[in-house]
Amino acid sequence: MSPEHGARRSQVVMVEPALTQLAKLTARETHRLDRAIVAISVNPELGTAVPGTLLRDYTDEIDGVRAIYYITALRTITIVAYVEA
Repeated sequence: MSPEHGARRSQVVMVEPALTQLAKLTARETHRLDRAIVAISVNPELGTAVPGTLLRDYTDEIDGVRAIYYITALRTITIVAYVEA
């Protein structure tokens, strides 16, 4: 990878329950959540594995944000199932 290029991000997709939750957030909460989603897209391994599932649980204690997601087999798409801010 050349120095001018950063890490490749995965594409982030939100499923219906996450979209419904997102619609209820304020602009400030959405901004905080957006920062967390960008962090996950750059490094999908940030979250902790949920035992017995393919899900990962990411919590950013500083911004008060939580996202539950899973990563596709090719690691190019991160699917967010739940958000909280």
